[in-house]
Amino acid sequence: MIFTNDKAIYIQIADRLCDEILSGVYKDDDHIPSVRDTNTAVKAYEQLAREEIIYNKRGLGYFVTKGAKKQILKARKQEFMKERLPELFRQMQLLDITIEDVEEAYKSLQNVKE
Repeated sequence: MIFTNDKAIYIQIADRLCDEILSGVYKDDDHIPSVRDTNTAVKAYEQLAREEIIYNKRGLGYFVTKGAKKQILKARKQEFMKERLPELFRQMQLLDITIEDVEEAYKSLQNVKE
């Protein structure tokens, strides 16, 4: 895993695990990799447990909470709409990019994936 300087490492670890839950690597009640005995990894797992994304079975490790994917999606959509979208719209306005331009770019990206 490559870390960046824009967020604390434990948050990046937590985000990566959430990404893996969203992508289907881990599903409800799946066992997730054990935390290494580093304060950073433990802190990430404790944060996710507080957010009820994962839960701990004593002696067995951590597991994905039922409905975690839905919860992560909801939180990330809210963050995107509140934090990222306003800046995106500001940049679109400065660069004279229309919604139609974005739709066209989105469609061309979808065609590349298929």
